[in-house]
Amino acid sequence: MFGSLKLVLVVVLTVFVSQVYCSYSRMKKVQNVKVSGFDWKNCGCPDDPAVMKTLALSPDPISIPGLLTASASGSTSLELSSPLPLNVTMEKEVVGVWVKIPCLEELGSCHYPDVCDLLNQLIPPGQDCPEPLHTYGLPCRCPFKAGTYSLPESNFYLPYMDLPYWLTNGNYRVQGVVGRQDKELGCLHVGLSIHSV
Repeated sequence: MFGSLKLVLVVVLTVFVSQVYCSYSRMKKVQNVKVSGFDWKNCGCPDDPAVMKTLALSPDPISIPGLLTASASGSTSLELSSPLPLNVTMEKEVVGVWVKIPCLEELGSCHYPDVCDLLNQLIPPGQDCPEPLHTYGLPCRCPFKAGTYSLPESNFYLPYMDLPYWLTNGNYRVQGVVGRQDKELGCLHVGLSIHSV
């Protein structure tokens, strides 16, 4: 999680997946989840310091639980340090109309005051970064130094999970904006479809 690649990992993994593990009042037990049609784009200004350059995920569809192959590259022209606010907007397509999902138990269209705190909860300070970040010497917690970063094609195991009742089938759009003091540092837009069994 570094520079603009941090946006992807935070938005797609931390916010969209890991926060699902919060104490949710209405979780749906699912045996298999298929994620298909994944696409992404930078949605910030041309002069944003954090920019995603490449991102590839396979297979399509992605099975959860199952293996995910990912590669990515990005850059940031300044150091990203705490506090690092993140605003996430999540929408679901309902009868051809995109409907904003409210923030429910820290999942949905939420404001996170400091991404660095979220990362410390997932990977406590003093603990090695998970593979393959550790192998490639990539950081997983703040601060993230200015520079260009690259994750070669790597395999990840996506474990079984429970999903909120509303996050089980449909087309979704997620946009994450990192910024501080009224300055946008980076913006990433992700689209995907979820089908659960």
